[in-house]
Amino acid sequence: MKRMSVVMAVCLAVFVVFAAGTLFSQDAETMKLVREKIRVDKKLLIASNMELTEVEGKVFWPIYDAYQNDLAKLAVRGLKLLEDYAKNYQVMTNDIAKKTLDEQMAIESEKLKLRQAYLPTFRKALSDIKVARYYQLENKIQAVVNYELADMIPLVK
Repeated sequence: MKRMSVVMAVCLAVFVVFAAGTLFSQDAETMKLVREKIRVDKKLLIASNMELTEVEGKVFWPIYDAYQNDLAKLAVRGLKLLEDYAKNYQVMTNDIAKKTLDEQMAIESEKLKLRQAYLPTFRKALSDIKVARYYQLENKIQAVVNYELADMIPLVK
């Protein structure tokens, strides 16, 4: 990735984590605005690194948007899981820990299934090199987000 794009990815990830950690109590309209800002910033990051031709872009972006919409549904579940964990980590019981871990595993499994389900569609739109590049970008963004979350989320007691 270009140096500026790496900085943008880190800023995006920090913003995502900040939003996840501090906006649970905000109203629905504020949350909607935050989610839209995150989507736009991420799309700019992807666009600046994909080097798509005009023809490729016309085919890629609708698929990207559909994929991001499906990912957003899982992100909502992830935010709910974080919110529940924040409420319970100091009074953790085996039942709560089991439920939390099962939901985390289900979300991760569904993310993988979603990535696999979209792969043939992306491959129809772009060369395998560009599809690999896109999946790398998604992985890098997720790695930064995961790193920030891991740093912020305390271990169960």
